Amino acid sequence: MLDAPWPKVDEQALEQAEIELVLQINGKVRGALTVAKEASRETIEAAALAHEMFGRFSEGKSPKKIIVVPGRLVNVVV
Repeated sequence: MLDAPWPKVDEQALEQAEIELVLQINGKVRGALTVAKEASRETIEAAALAHEMFGRFSEGKSPKKIIVVPGRLVNVVV
C-alpha cells in the first residue's frame, strides 16, 4: 500500500465540451449561458438574445451593444 505509484493524470478527462458564461444585461448579472466550448461569437450572441432573462429585462427594446469576453461573460447593453 505504501509503495503504490502516484495516479496518472488523464488530460482528456479534464477537457470540457461545454462552458458556462455569465449573462449580464446592462452590466448586472442576470443569469448564465451554457454553450459549446468552440462556439463562435455569433452563436454566443444569438444564445444571449434568446435567453429568457434577456426577454424579461430588455422590455422589448433591441440591444445597442453586445460585449463577449471569450470564456467568461456576455454583456448585453439595452
